[in-house]
Amino acid sequence: MNKDPYAALGIKKTATDAEIKKAYRKLAKTLHPDLNPGDSKAEAKFKAASAAYDLLKNPETRARFDRGEIDATGAEQQPERKFYREYAEQPGHGYQTSHGYEDFGDMSDIFADILRQRGQGGAGFGGGAGGNIKARGRDAQYMLEVDFMDAVKGGAKRITLPTGENLEVKIPEGTKDGQTIRLRGKGGEGIGGGPRGDALVTITVRPDKVFTREGDDIRVILPITLDEAVLGGKVPTPTIDGTVKLNIPKGANSGQILRLRGRGVKHMRKKTRGDELVELRIVSPPKIDDSLRDFMEEWRKSHAYDPRKGMNS
Repeated sequence: MNKDPYAALGIKKTATDAEIKKAYRKLAKTLHPDLNPGDSKAEAKFKAASAAYDLLKNPETRARFDRGEIDATGAEQQPERKFYREYAEQPGHGYQTSHGYEDFGDMSDIFADILRQRGQGGAGFGGGAGGNIKARGRDAQYMLEVDFMDAVKGGAKRITLPTGENLEVKIPEGTKDGQTIRLRGKGGEGIGGGPRGDALVTITVRPDKVFTREGDDIRVILPITLDEAVLGGKVPTPTIDGTVKLNIPKGANSGQILRLRGRGVKHMRKKTRGDELVELRIVSPPKIDDSLRDFMEEWRKSHAYDPRKGMNS
């Protein structure tokens, strides 16, 4: 992923929300995998642009990135702790991944938190009140990368904790990129018999080759043939629930958007679903044969028109 989401979209850091959206849509229209079959470079650029847009379209995550609080993947930017770096180098642990786990914090941090909670200031731990401290364990923070469809349809993933314990994380239907799931009692051990902390799992959603998400709406770029654009017809169209037949009107144009109501993402709290927005893209035949060329030449003689009329001042 591009370390600079602004560079991935080709915009300045001062870009407005409208400029961010415009830049992403422009790139999506040229880099989408359906329009560049077999082009791995275009696919990689499309994924980078999609991830950058997901980060920058949200004012909160954009502001946090600009302040250096999170990186381009949405992961928290925290100083590396030697203990966990050494732990990660041991074989058989789940830290050896770009989306691993953040540390629980060293013991001095834990003690400092406990003291603040009990209002004891700089009291010692050797005896007296300090020796009877009982406190909740620290929350543990994790990053978990999931497929696009697992986020919109729901699913389950397993992660491995530093202790070696396997933990199943249930992904609710409609989960958004950057959303945090709280697993109660799965964090750090309590102090003095106190309860365990929670596990906070922040979700990173991988970009999809076909679908992009805008709130609860799904957006798809649908390639259509020249004859389908002119004559219309029913065309197979992918949705997150499977393929459906979409009615293409006669005289359809590239960039025209058709709406499939209720084919989007289910809202996590409401019973409603978003829509699917299908953007049409006319694709010429891979080879222009003599019959098509001759037909178009004759057609142009008697049916010529100027779609750019009025553009020039």
